[in-house]
This record gives sequence, C-alpha cells and structure tokens, in this order.
Amino acid sequence: MIVCDFCQQYRENGACALGLKIPKGMSCRDFSPGIEKFCSNPNDFVDPKQIVQMATYFGMKGTELKKVRLMASGEVNARALEIPNTV
Repeated sequence: MIVCDFCQQYRENGACALGLKIPKGMSCRDFSPGIEKFCSNPNDFVDPKQIVQMATYFGMKGTELKKVRLMASGEVNARALEIPNTV
C-alpha cells in the first residue's frame, strides 16, 4: 500500500495527476486525501476518529496524517450542513 492509494490525484492508470513520481513510502508533499478513498460507500463514514485510525494503521504520520484529520473533520462539517431529505 502506498500513500497514493488515498490521494485524490492518483489515477487508475497508476500515475499522479500532478505529474509527480510515485513514492515508495507513506509520504508525499502534495498528498490530498479524499473521503471516498477511505470509504467506498459514503454511508460507512462514522466519525473522524475512524478515518484517522485507518490512516495510522496504514502507516501515515506527520503532515499526511494532519491532512487526513483535516479532511475527516471537514467531512463532518459538510454533513452537518446537508439538508435532510424529507420527501
């Protein structure tokens, strides 16, 4: 597993959309995590701790883990703003 597996810039053909060299470890200066990379079904997302725990399990630390924390808390905020479907 590589950090790119959780990045929005990683393409199905195995290339980086930013043109960066694919790192062998779990660090990348332009890492941009996406919730859909951690939870294939958006309803599986429970809380930010769940995502941070997954990232830690896969070996993320430092800046990459901080970006995951921000992404997960942003997802909570986005869901809080959603208007429930009452129809």
